[in-house]
Amino acid sequence: MHVTRQEIDALNGLITVEIDSSDYKDKVKSSLEKHRKTAKIPGFRPGHVPLGVVEKRFGKSVLAEVLNTLANEGVYSFIQDNKLEILGNPIPSNHHSMEGSFDAPSTFKFTFEIGMSPTFDYQTVLKNGVEYHTVRVDEKLVSQQIEDLQRRYGKLSSVETVGEKDLVLGTFTELDEQGAPKAGGIEHSTTLSMEFLPDADTKTSLIGRKKEDIFILNPALVSKDEADKASMLGLKPEELPSEDVVFEFRITDIKHLSLAALDQELFEKLFQDGEITDEAGLRNRVQKDLEQMFERDADRLMTRKVYDRLMSDVSMDFPEAFLKRWIVASAQKPISEEEINAEFQAYLNSLKWQLIQSKIFKESNTQLVYDEVIAFTKALIVNNYAQYGLPAPEEAELEKSAKELLAKKDQANSIYDQLAEQKLTQYFKANASLKMKPLSYDDFVAEMKK
Repeated sequence: MHVTRQEIDALNGLITVEIDSSDYKDKVKSSLEKHRKTAKIPGFRPGHVPLGVVEKRFGKSVLAEVLNTLANEGVYSFIQDNKLEILGNPIPSNHHSMEGSFDAPSTFKFTFEIGMSPTFDYQTVLKNGVEYHTVRVDEKLVSQQIEDLQRRYGKLSSVETVGEKDLVLGTFTELDEQGAPKAGGIEHSTTLSMEFLPDADTKTSLIGRKKEDIFILNPALVSKDEADKASMLGLKPEELPSEDVVFEFRITDIKHLSLAALDQELFEKLFQDGEITDEAGLRNRVQKDLEQMFERDADRLMTRKVYDRLMSDVSMDFPEAFLKRWIVASAQKPISEEEINAEFQAYLNSLKWQLIQSKIFKESNTQLVYDEVIAFTKALIVNNYAQYGLPAPEEAELEKSAKELLAKKDQANSIYDQLAEQKLTQYFKANASLKMKPLSYDDFVAEMKK
């Protein structure tokens, strides 16, 4: 067998596999002997069919099968031996027909098209740098977090009048043109959080109101957006009435949240083993926890920024015509040219990131070994239990659960993706030029939402 490569350009090439009779005749003969033992041909007993008859009946199909196997083995061995970095798989050339005759078998030639992986540079992008935002954990932020903890463990009680941070329970009722409840109109119970009302004037008008007060209230003034307004009225967004529809609101109850005291009872609920015994210790612990949490968020934001920069600044050319042909050839069901064109740019973007990530992993000798994947999966399970305040399972049960998760394809893919992203984040943090830029909490949240 003789295999050669012809370079068309930097991204496209041909591989020709030349197969001599000495390469295939023994394999064809061996296959025909197998057919001879199992073939059922009228007039002959199974296993006693003359080889000539078997060859006449099956010779061409067996030869085609052997040649196909040899051609594929030849082209893939050549790619592996020459360490060619290709995209997709080789496909039979459109412009070079098979050479050789099945009626007079001798030498056969098969020509395959290949698409080469592009060369590119990502290191320059990393050296150019990216912003790394940190959050300034100040006393105000610590106090807000402690107040949130006090709220979480606080107690709700009914009160007589509405205060600035109370919950107002009530019912919206649609009115008719005479100002009376409309028959068959909209009526829905909801809860208003005074602390988060978007309209300051409306909030002021509600403070001091009492249970069973009835008054005109525009739902738009106590909702964040159309979806929130629809939820308050028990509707779907597309069912919202026009703006001139009038609603009254009747207060059915007023709930006031009394913050949990900063005492030993709260400390024991929040932490175990008497770790925190006073407010100063709580503030130190909260500050430390916030700093760790924001570091993780900062790392995720940095990774996203590096990804965006790599995708926009790394120059990469593709053998597009070859890739479109390969997509058609490898599709499990017929796919039209229009369908390919509609999704092709998204496909190229995905392929571009896959190549960048693979090159980073290869050059940094980063691997996802099974033992590490198991340990990562067990950590995910432990964290999931912790979110619900539950103790982690015993080691044997934890190991079993991790392996069961990894046995499920979708779950395994998700876990491998998460671990790969974690490793990329570590790589970027160690190798990219980071431009440190501290932000206030509000500015950091705004940056995360971009």
